Amino acid sequence: MFIPHQRRRQRSELGSQLIVSPGALSLGSMGGLALQILLVAAAYYLAAMVGLQLALVRGQVTPLWPPTGIALVSLLLLGPRVWPGITMGALLLNAQLGPSLPAAALIAVGNTIAPLAGYLLLRRVRFRTQFDRLRDVLALVFLGALTSTLVSANVGASALVLAGGVPQSRFLATWSVWWTGDAMGVLVVAPLLLVARHWRWRPRAARPYRWIEGAALLVSTSLVTAFVAGGTFQLLFLVFPFLVWAALRFEERGATVCVLIVCVITTRAAAIGAGEFGQHDLFTNMVILQAFNGSAALTALLLAALIHQRNQAHRDLKQACAQLAELATQLDQNSLRGDQLLDALRLPLTSVRQALARPALGNESKHDPEGIRSSGS
Repeated sequence: MFIPHQRRRQRSELGSQLIVSPGALSLGSMGGLALQILLVAAAYYLAAMVGLQLALVRGQVTPLWPPTGIALVSLLLLGPRVWPGITMGALLLNAQLGPSLPAAALIAVGNTIAPLAGYLLLRRVRFRTQFDRLRDVLALVFLGALTSTLVSANVGASALVLAGGVPQSRFLATWSVWWTGDAMGVLVVAPLLLVARHWRWRPRAARPYRWIEGAALLVSTSLVTAFVAGGTFQLLFLVFPFLVWAALRFEERGATVCVLIVCVITTRAAAIGAGEFGQHDLFTNMVILQAFNGSAALTALLLAALIHQRNQAHRDLKQACAQLAELATQLDQNSLRGDQLLDALRLPLTSVRQALARPALGNESKHDPEGIRSSGS
């Protein structure tokens, strides 16, 4: 098969990132890589202990699995070389849960391949870890969450059936819980971690009414979600106005936090069989839970990205107007020569061009050719 030179080079670079030669690393860099791998393993294991509180099958399969989101973000920020940390954390956990050591090893392999597949898919579409574009939200939802996690769900559910951990008749129910848990782990945890990297704690910079509004948003979102999740499915739509509120007023920060609140509360309701969740079988509950949480996350994150782009374009234009006003003042004072005028015009015109280059539907590929590694960390 003919493979273009650029594609061959990309595959070669990826292979060198996945398999690290000891001779290619100094003692210091090897120590740093080992530390990163251990931290990833520890984060994976601790997040798994939290996720197991909602386990529905064998105390092992849960509809919300935060380690998958942590694993994907670790690969995006630290590179694919930290994949052994994911395997270590998954193997350490599943060795305790069983049903056998070979099954635990197979599950650990699936839990490693899934985030690696998500990383490769996101890299393929030039995903940016700033997470401020519509295309990045769509890529994370459909490629990072819904597609790549099919690997771990298939491998994990098959391993449990083959090892006798669950009967063959419950394969579909086990698979649905596994896929829902891994997908929700990416949808809930990954956006929050990516956005939290850029948070700056400046309590004095925000006006008091913003703190009041933020607190009211969090409390009302929690109360309304708890109420509707414990009732009929027909009331679940009442949560969406609060997600819209979060996206409009607080952009990605508010959207990711509110998505976390909504998904955790509804997942817990499904796990304990609250409200109408107690009237359906496990597979039906997982379908409803996946559809609702996915719709909620997609709505909030897409709207937040769109609002962020609009606000950024407004800030760029405002800055350009201020620079042009200052330039007009200098022209009135006859303090600029011809060459100085051209240099002075370059900065505001660049700001205007950047603002106009932000398309409404998030198609930034022509204006932002950089890939994941150049913009991630």
